[in-house]
Amino acid sequence: MSAQHLTLLTGASRGMGRAMAEQLLEAGHTLVCISRKTDDALAAKAAQHGATVEQWSFDLSAPAAAADRVAAWLATQDAQAFDSVTLINNAGTVGQLGPLEKADAADLAQSLRIGLEAPLLLTAAFLRATQDWRGARKVLNISSGLGRNAMASQAPYCAAKAGMDHFSRAVALEEALRPNGAKIVSLAPGVIDTDMQVAMRGTEAGLFPDRARFEKLKADGLLDSPATAGAKVLAYLARADFGSKPVADVRDPA
Repeated sequence: MSAQHLTLLTGASRGMGRAMAEQLLEAGHTLVCISRKTDDALAAKAAQHGATVEQWSFDLSAPAAAADRVAAWLATQDAQAFDSVTLINNAGTVGQLGPLEKADAADLAQSLRIGLEAPLLLTAAFLRATQDWRGARKVLNISSGLGRNAMASQAPYCAAKAGMDHFSRAVALEEALRPNGAKIVSLAPGVIDTDMQVAMRGTEAGLFPDRARFEKLKADGLLDSPATAGAKVLAYLARADFGSKPVADVRDPA
């Protein structure tokens, strides 16, 4: 019998998340996409490749409902059926760029709910539901260099990614004490040509002093495409040493 793998992926409707969703559609793979929108083309591609895909529409700025759905759905699955089960917390938002003093309270709250509260709640639900499963258990949090290096006018995004890094460290310590504990990594995926980059390049320089730096990255061709970045992230997920460093960068040597 061929190996069976289950992956839950947030933010699968665009950018690197969409690219990873496509790349995960292989025979023996079950993919659950958690995004604002569903995608008929993704379902058709899954059928072509012999994969199973479920698409759930959730707004992760109100993440409790998505976490409840994850817990309830996993409880219906056969704990012996999968050789691996993985949660990829990919969804995030850069929010409105600008100094914190100019920030809108609702936008700040939304940024932190999507970028930090949602991964925390989903990870908790995933770990509880799969604790007795036989297969390898992994949590991959898509972080950023901005979680480790501060940048002006990016306070909420920096805060969310720094929080993601540190909760990954804490969970790694917890899971190391458990039989078949999950491996967890908060991974910086490099610089990617996504909607976030477009937002950074399009923000008024007076509100975002580092705009020229991001314009130069684009002009010099130093941005990975979503497909290239997604392939690098999934290759890191498949590494034998996944989990040895709970906070990592996709460019770290094997």
